[in-house]
Amino acid sequence: MILKAYSIYKTKIQFPAILLFIILFVTACSSTKYIQDYQSVVKEVHIDSLPPKLQEEAFSYVQKDIRPAPKLGINVGLYNLFYTLFKTKSVGNPAPLLDSTLVEISRNQIEKFLNSKGYFNAKVSSDITVKRQRAKVYFKANPGPAFFVKKLSYDIEDAKMKDIYFNSKQKFTHLREGMQYDDDSLAYERDQIYELMKHHGYFDFARPYIKFTVDSNSNNGQTKVMLIVDNPEGKTEHAQFKIGETNVIVAPSTEGFPDSIRFNPKIIRGTRFTDLSGHFRRNPILRYNFIRQGELYDNKNETLTYDRLYELNVFKNVKIDYIKPADSVNTVNPVIRLIPQKRMSNRVEGELPFNAGTVGFTLSNTYINNNMFRGAERFEFQIKGGLQSRLGQGKSVFNDVYQRDFSLSTSLAIPRLMVPFHVPVMGKNGMPFTSFGISYVYGLQKDVFSRKVFQTSITYDWYETKFKVHSFTPLNFEYRLGSLLLDTVNNPDNAALVKDNAYNLMLLNRKDITLGMKYSYTLNQAKLLIPGTFVYFRGSMDIAGNMLQGITRLFGSVHHASEGDYSEILGLPYNQYVRPEIDLRWYKNLGGVRQFVARINAGIAVAYGNSIAIPFEKKFFAGGSSGVRAWQARTLGPGNYNRDVLTQDQRTILYGLDQLGDMHIETNLEYRYKMLNKFFGAQLKGAVFLDAGNVWNVSSGQPAETYFKFQKLFDQIAIGTGVGLRYDVDYFVFRFDIGLKLKDPQFSGSDQWVIAKYLSGAKDFKNEYNTTHAPDTYRFVQYNFGIGMPF
Repeated sequence: MILKAYSIYKTKIQFPAILLFIILFVTACSSTKYIQDYQSVVKEVHIDSLPPKLQEEAFSYVQKDIRPAPKLGINVGLYNLFYTLFKTKSVGNPAPLLDSTLVEISRNQIEKFLNSKGYFNAKVSSDITVKRQRAKVYFKANPGPAFFVKKLSYDIEDAKMKDIYFNSKQKFTHLREGMQYDDDSLAYERDQIYELMKHHGYFDFARPYIKFTVDSNSNNGQTKVMLIVDNPEGKTEHAQFKIGETNVIVAPSTEGFPDSIRFNPKIIRGTRFTDLSGHFRRNPILRYNFIRQGELYDNKNETLTYDRLYELNVFKNVKIDYIKPADSVNTVNPVIRLIPQKRMSNRVEGELPFNAGTVGFTLSNTYINNNMFRGAERFEFQIKGGLQSRLGQGKSVFNDVYQRDFSLSTSLAIPRLMVPFHVPVMGKNGMPFTSFGISYVYGLQKDVFSRKVFQTSITYDWYETKFKVHSFTPLNFEYRLGSLLLDTVNNPDNAALVKDNAYNLMLLNRKDITLGMKYSYTLNQAKLLIPGTFVYFRGSMDIAGNMLQGITRLFGSVHHASEGDYSEILGLPYNQYVRPEIDLRWYKNLGGVRQFVARINAGIAVAYGNSIAIPFEKKFFAGGSSGVRAWQARTLGPGNYNRDVLTQDQRTILYGLDQLGDMHIETNLEYRYKMLNKFFGAQLKGAVFLDAGNVWNVSSGQPAETYFKFQKLFDQIAIGTGVGLRYDVDYFVFRFDIGLKLKDPQFSGSDQWVIAKYLSGAKDFKNEYNTTHAPDTYRFVQYNFGIGMPF
């Protein structure tokens, strides 16, 4: 079966990939070919006789240059291949060469590591064997007995400092009597004491004041540990400092500060604000200075001030210094120097989106002003246009343009909550914003529909804690004019199309108003860039029409039509719906950058009251680079829907319109790992994934096979798998995923498992499908490009 599958799989595209794998395998296995006769490649390193909990960490003390490459040897193979062909060392890593000096350093480091973990009598020996230029390194450890802390004692001379420590230590301490001795616990305690004192006004406090004495002379495996905090030499206590007068100085330009500065003579609430540039107002900047006169010095407030002033996105450099005035012993005067960044910018961008059967381009120009009203307000104005064409229709690309789009948008983000009532400063956990947005969008799909949309909104974003983010849009207004362009008089086929797909076309051919509000809550978004273990959650609610319903009951009019009565305002009907959605993920760290992610994303949109259908743009779709990746976006579902019920012209006209739904459920499983440490200046990472999901209809008037039915859930679920590459350059990630269909719900029974067709008769199956579904073509494999992680 494997040989048969291989014979089918071998194509013009796949053969080079197989050849590359063979080359990599050969170059990896023959790494000794690229070294001198007197050199040997380290193939194995073993550390014996260690407690299991210390095994992995002990291996990290083996010097990197003699650590063996992974068994697959891709790093070494690529290094040899690229160095041989192109004389470049920018891909992969060279084979680890045996170096007896590094072996001895590793042995010594492992021994010290064991000492630090309480094995004070530990001894480590090393042994090297070489055969045919392949070396094996063995470390044998004799840990001896583990020492435990019999007694903890404290010698803290400053009484106030002692009280602060004992009142707070239970929140952080790792030290306790009876624990196995561990240097890391002592180092952690030292760091925590240092931070604690810096939080309580001890400006001059330093880590060297904190010491530990360890008495392990007894032979019974017990030790005594004493924590010592010394006073400054010649003094009986440490000095606590308060904040005095603060100077905030803005440089005149991006070039920095002049040799002499003329300060603002006015001091307001303990702060002198001197703006040499003339481009900044006082209050919007000082709102995020948390170093305030009369309060005890606290380095947390200093860090917080750094973070928020940078987040204003108007300063390229922030520097905070302290001056001790001659007339005060226990006071420090902060000096905050701010160098502004470039105020305005203009960006021109182009995109070439392409999928199976379509190609297009978009061009946009974006003007940005980062300090519009001298209060760090970010103003953006964008103009954007694009075209989309079909491929493979026997016409040139520009003769088959089926979609045109044009938009104008402007936004203003203000770094505070602008509300008609008092709110406390909310910048301690993250920068709050009030955002105003206005946009106009024009879209035309050839011979199908045109739409014009005017939208305006107000949104508040704020942080409850560092990891809990709220977003509330109390006003979201849309004025939409859509027109159906199908000629149903001279073209009877179009009349049938309208009749058979009245629901979807009605959503496009509409003139209506939407007035609603939105709310979302996000947990642990700040952790997404860290390969840790945590739960991510995002829940959102979009509600519209309730306010207008109340207004029209008092002042509006009721329109009587064959599809039912509905209210109007300003001469147009309004939408009324509710649309909740959740995104729940579990990230599990498996060591290093290896990570497993499990995700479920679900939502439903329900029309009620004044509406019988969900607006087109509020519907859900399946597939795409962040969904079920084996399908192109908007080509999956709803339910068991199969496009063979349409004529060829209908399939052409409705492409991307008829496979949306009122409800969606999607799950993803993904394993992420590192492939290459060095790949043209970045890391190359890999992924293996399994996706499942679909969309369904909820509103009435749709084909029966498109509705969600719990008892038929498995029959209606699409399943795909695949692999991916991530080119990680720290600031962003280029992503390439290859998805393979396993189960396709548009078919029935065992025919849904299309993977069997792929392995045994793909050509005949595709030819039959392409004939009955023209101009659609069946693709078992879907390629996805993207920037950033899919989730």
